[in-house]
Amino acid sequence: MPEMRFTKDHEWVRQDGDTVVIGITDHAQNALGDVVFVDLPEVGREVAEGEACAVVESVKAASDVYAPVAGKVVEVNAGLGENPALINSAPTGEGWFFRIEPKDPAAFAALLDETAYAALVESEA
Repeated sequence: MPEMRFTKDHEWVRQDGDTVVIGITDHAQNALGDVVFVDLPEVGREVAEGEACAVVESVKAASDVYAPVAGKVVEVNAGLGENPALINSAPTGEGWFFRIEPKDPAAFAALLDETAYAALVESEA
């Protein structure tokens, strides 16, 4: 499986060719509870790093999803509209949110690695 990176806002990022795939971590979906709705960005939208570009709603709360890198949204996971529960059942698989073509390909390497993300989660406990 390709390397994953993470953000302090609990998004995961996986490099896939010239694009990066974004979703929320297992920790984040666990904190949200049962996801009932997701609002994804439009394909073609230019996003800035750290910009709120999607919303995930659960039975507990609504939460923004932030762009971990700047770039153009090139694909969204249309399957989440019909089955938002994929975010709970497969957060790092079929529950992905959107795909970005990064402006700076090196931005991926600047994100948290698995060890740093685990330390972040531990510090929040």
